[in-house]
Amino acid sequence: MQSLSPTKIDAKKAERILVVEWNDGHASAFPFGLLRAGCPCVECRGGHDKMRSDPEPSVFNQELPESSATNLADLSLVGSYGLNIQWNDGHHHGIYQWDYLRKLCPCEQCRFEKQK
Repeated sequence: MQSLSPTKIDAKKAERILVVEWNDGHASAFPFGLLRAGCPCVECRGGHDKMRSDPEPSVFNQELPESSATNLADLSLVGSYGLNIQWNDGHHHGIYQWDYLRKLCPCEQCRFEKQK
């Protein structure tokens, strides 16, 4: 079985979305606010005891306004397993591993799969 990985990553700053094309043919469009709400770092999660491999379901209902906390400053790959996002407010601690990032996909198809 082929492991999940992106074939293309495109930060569309004017549209405030991160588009990831995956090696299984799926494309995910992540609003910057969702990425920040779903930041997987220990600080954003509220401590080591709250770390999970899946995003908290509540992140899909949070609406974060445009601010320095939701404006993407930079992206960098972390090895072959994830993506680090630096935000304009200086936050840069979250490593979005590929499986986690895919589970954060807000599209209807992925949300339906999560509810099964």
